[in-house]
This record gives sequence, C-alpha cells and structure tokens, in this order.
Amino acid sequence: MYHNMFSGGMWFSWLFWIIFIAVIAWLIINMFNKSQKNSGPGSEKESPMDILKRRYANGEIDKKEFEEKKLDLNK
Repeated sequence: MYHNMFSGGMWFSWLFWIIFIAVIAWLIINMFNKSQKNSGPGSEKESPMDILKRRYANGEIDKKEFEEKKLDLNK
C-alpha cells in the first residue's frame, strides 16, 4: 500500500509542528516587543525635579510649596 507523507496521521503531525513553531515564534516576538517598550525613552525614571514640576502642573501643590521644594532639591 502506498502512503505519502500527507496521508493520515502524518498530516496532523506536520500541522502540529507548524502550529507549535508558530506559537513559539509569536511568544518570542511578543516578549521582545514588550522589552523594547519597557526600555524606550518614555520608560526612564522621572527625576525628582520632573516629579515636582508634574505635581505643580497638576495642582497637587501650590506655588509656595513648589518653590520651597525646588530650593531643597537644588541644595
């Protein structure tokens, strides 16, 4: 009896491995993209002065407190 490689169970075996490799490749690419997003320019830690400016801009602190804290940071 003649059997080619795509008959019966062999077809499912090839299909399984193709899907398996595709999923592994997708996971690796996904992990790489996430690490790139986390190490981009927007992920740098804010300096204390940046945090102070942001808090002042958001209205969390008033001008007097901003100036006092600014002087403390510049010491």
